Amino acid sequence: MNVEKLRTVDDWAAYYRHEFGLPVTERGGFVMLPITSRACVVHLPTERAKAVRGLLDAREIRVPMLARQIRWSFLAYPDRRPDPEVVEMLQRIDIDIPGVGSAVMLPTGLGRWNREGCNWVVPPERDGLLPPLSTVINAALLAGGAAG
Repeated sequence: MNVEKLRTVDDWAAYYRHEFGLPVTERGGFVMLPITSRACVVHLPTERAKAVRGLLDAREIRVPMLARQIRWSFLAYPDRRPDPEVVEMLQRIDIDIPGVGSAVMLPTGLGRWNREGCNWVVPPERDGLLPPLSTVINAALLAGGAAG
């Protein structure tokens, strides 16, 4: 698909499904990635997200990530839900893992500026597998000392 020719939300939803295998839908005029047994997201404050990205890059683990004004969102495969104690620890350091049934908005553009107010720091890859949620969570906990 030619990105230059994508005009509508439906075009972008088809692009994300076809190019990256993401189970996106159109909802309310936006491209939404539902949180399911196939895809989830971890929201982190920007500075901690940068530290997590550094840890994952050092391990050569590629994670699609979106930047918003004060938070980044890492896409992952939900290999297992974290224990309640881990969820509590993550919440104390302002890390959120939305549950099944919620969704994350994806941009209708690959550049920095679009109507959704988010952009890809690391876009998904064609036929790329999402990293396990446990890997992202472990990196987020390890980055605890690296980010304020």
